[in-house]
Amino acid sequence: MNIEFDREQLLPALQMVVGVVERRQTLPILSNLLLQVEPDTVTLTTTDLEVELTSRFANASGVSQSVTLPAKKLFDICRALPQGAEIRLQVEDGKARLSSGRSRFTLATMSAEDFPNITDFTPTAELTLPSHTLRQLIEDTQFAMAHQDVRYYLNGLLIEIADRTLRCVATDGHRLAMAETALDGQDGLEAIQIILPRKGVTELFRMLPDSDETVNLEFSGNHLRVTLGDQGMTSKLIDGKFPDYTGVIPAAATLRLGVEREPLRHALQRVSILSNEKFRGVRLSLGNDELTVQAHNPEQEEAEESLPVDHQGQEFEIGFNVNYLLDALSAIRTSHVEFVFTNPDSSALLLPVDDVTRKYVIMPMRL
Repeated sequence: MNIEFDREQLLPALQMVVGVVERRQTLPILSNLLLQVEPDTVTLTTTDLEVELTSRFANASGVSQSVTLPAKKLFDICRALPQGAEIRLQVEDGKARLSSGRSRFTLATMSAEDFPNITDFTPTAELTLPSHTLRQLIEDTQFAMAHQDVRYYLNGLLIEIADRTLRCVATDGHRLAMAETALDGQDGLEAIQIILPRKGVTELFRMLPDSDETVNLEFSGNHLRVTLGDQGMTSKLIDGKFPDYTGVIPAAATLRLGVEREPLRHALQRVSILSNEKFRGVRLSLGNDELTVQAHNPEQEEAEESLPVDHQGQEFEIGFNVNYLLDALSAIRTSHVEFVFTNPDSSALLLPVDDVTRKYVIMPMRL
C-alpha cells in the first residue's frame, strides 16, 4: 500500500472514530483501527466489541487494500503535524511507514482479516429526523443514567417510539429525566423500545452536530445503527426490561410552585458550597411567596438564601440532593420552572413552564 492523505482530511475522520478505543484492551487488535482503502474512498473503523464507529472520506488512490494501525498513536501523530501537512503512508512487511515533510514514523500493523466485525445488520425498523432534534433529546436526559449499577438496564438510555412520538428516558433510581418530540410525517412506525448503553450514548452524542442535517436510525433486535453523512455508529443494545417510568411520574398534584430558573440555579450553587460533601443535601422550605434554601455540614457551617416564588398555600420542608436539582435545571431551557409536589415525603416533578415535552422527577432525601 502506498497512499497519500491531506491532514485536514484524515484528522476529522480520526477524531470521529478514536473515542471508542481504550488504551488498555483485552484483545490487542481492539487498540487498532481498520483502514480500508478503495479506489475512490477511505474508510476508518474502530470497535470495542460493544460500539463500532466508521468514518469515510473521498480519496482517489486507485488501489484497494486494508490494514489495521494503532489508533491512538496515529491520531496523536496526525494531530501533532502542522496544518496543511501532506501525509504519505506506505505499508509493507508488517510495518507502516508514515512520512510528512521531514517527519518519519514507523508503526506496527496487524492483519485486517483479524479485525472484529460487530454483526451482519438486518434492520427491522427505520427512522429519520434532524440531527439537532436527536442531539437535544440526548442532552436533556443522559445525565440521569446510572453508572455501573447492578441493575444493568439502568446503565443506559431508553429510546422509545410510540404514538408517533420519539422519547428518551434515563433514570438511576434516584431521579428520572424524560424528553420527547413529535414525529411528524412518519406514518407506519411500529412501537419500539431499546436501551442504548452508556458508551453508545456518549459516542452518538459526539457524532451528532447541532444542525438540520438528517440522521438515519436503523433498529434491530440487538443493535442500533446510526448513519449521518459519511459517519456511522453501530451499538449493541442492553438486553433487559426498562422500568415502567410512567408510574414514577407524579400524577396527582396537591402543591405547585413557580420560580425563575436562573435565580434558583444560582442560589442552589451558592448554598451548596456549605452542604455535606458526601450527601450533598439541601433543604427547601416553602412559605407564602417565598422559598428558602438551606444547607449545613458536619463542621457546623450553614448557608441560607431566600427567593420569591409563585405559591399560596401549605407550608412545608423537603430535602434534595442539590446535584440532582442542578442537573435538571441546567437541562431546562425555559426562563421559569414549576415544582409539582404530592406531599413532603414523595418525589417532586420539575417542569419547564410552557414546555410539555420535558419532565424531571427527583426523589427527596432525609436531612
